Amino acid sequence: MESVGTSVHLTQRQAAADLRDAPVDHTSDQAYWESIEGIVEALRRLAARDQLPALSMLAREHPEWPVRAACVRMLGEAHGAEPAAHAAIAGATHDEVDQVAFTAIQVAGQQRVRLAIRDLIRISGWPSNFTQPGYARKPVGCGAAFTKRALVAIFGSSDPAQLRQMEDEHFADVHERVAGWRRPREDHQDTVLIPAGPFVAGATAHAIGPFQINDADGGLRAVDLPDYLIDRTAVTNERYARFLDEAQDTVEFDHPDQPSRRDHMPAHWHDSRFNRPELPAVGMDWYDAWAFAKWAGGRLPSEDEWEKAARGQDGRTFPWGSQWSPERANYVERSFGVKVGNLQELEETLVTVGHGGVPAEPLMPADSLPEGASPYGLLHMAGNVWEMTRTNYFSRDDLDPFFLGHGPIEFMNRREAFYSIRGGTWTSPPVCLTTHYRGKDLLTDKHNEIGFRCVYDA
Repeated sequence: MESVGTSVHLTQRQAAADLRDAPVDHTSDQAYWESIEGIVEALRRLAARDQLPALSMLAREHPEWPVRAACVRMLGEAHGAEPAAHAAIAGATHDEVDQVAFTAIQVAGQQRVRLAIRDLIRISGWPSNFTQPGYARKPVGCGAAFTKRALVAIFGSSDPAQLRQMEDEHFADVHERVAGWRRPREDHQDTVLIPAGPFVAGATAHAIGPFQINDADGGLRAVDLPDYLIDRTAVTNERYARFLDEAQDTVEFDHPDQPSRRDHMPAHWHDSRFNRPELPAVGMDWYDAWAFAKWAGGRLPSEDEWEKAARGQDGRTFPWGSQWSPERANYVERSFGVKVGNLQELEETLVTVGHGGVPAEPLMPADSLPEGASPYGLLHMAGNVWEMTRTNYFSRDDLDPFFLGHGPIEFMNRREAFYSIRGGTWTSPPVCLTTHYRGKDLLTDKHNEIGFRCVYDA
């Protein structure tokens, strides 16, 4: 026999289902809005009977957006103090129709729905920032304007210092959980502090020797970064081997999108030209490097982080200065021992590469050529190996792959599958060794020309 409570809940669900499926007349604007008003009147009766579950369900599922917006308003008016209503209101801030989302954002501010704080901050940024006097930001649309007001209302303050304290208190549990998830730094102290502040990034089109580039997508600009630590050298085979020992038989370090059944073994691990302990590790794809960085307690650098570490603050063309110095870098002429005067000669040289063949020793130890150091003392930021970044080549956002279950043939023409590489390599002419030159590679490719280094929180 059904209990009274069960019967009531069944009645509520049936009432909500009936309103969800109620016909709406689309033959004219007037007919449409009359149909909507009829449904909204029925909703008011629901609200009067304290049917919170029905309103919450319809705020998510009703096919007509004016009804969803009406449900959100009624949730605030009739159930503003109840956690279940707060959950529904916060969820509606993600509605695909702007007017529903805007309604939910406004109601969240009116009812001080703290559950919505995290999602609202993703829209507008931190209240402690946008309330600062003279805070510079791009003009944006209605959503950000509603959101800023809602956040100030939820926190109950517009004072930046007080807001910062309240933000820290609100997210204290999140900080604690993140600290629990974050791996401690690898026992590796060979890092360099890159101080906070602006630097000159990008360049204009120019020529280096017989090779010229049009770097129109990297025009001169000023970029301001917080401080961070970065590896002084590229990750070596000796260091990568320690990762392999710990990473075998576990998925703890794997990227969520990483193809399954991988062991992170470099493709050239048994090639004597590339596997000596002191050489930079090569032959990994982007997923392997991402996993190593997680194991090391860091991350792959962004393009901007890499570029600032390579060139300092003054916009120099090479890590050591503005003039090309062949003795300071390992590049195509040094590794092959021949002069390369133009693109045709470069290509004729590169096609001589083969397994176990030319050149016999293409790479130099990661901790070599100190005369080519960057202003911060980093080595081989020009030449030896290209270095991976976490930056999507086309969008310049952090790479966010979503190709699990698909092979490279299915996504090799997708812009989302290419990351930026920087610094040039042992097969590169000087122009590719400039601090601003941008190369790209498919995230599943493994090359003996590409390595990486990591960055860490300061």
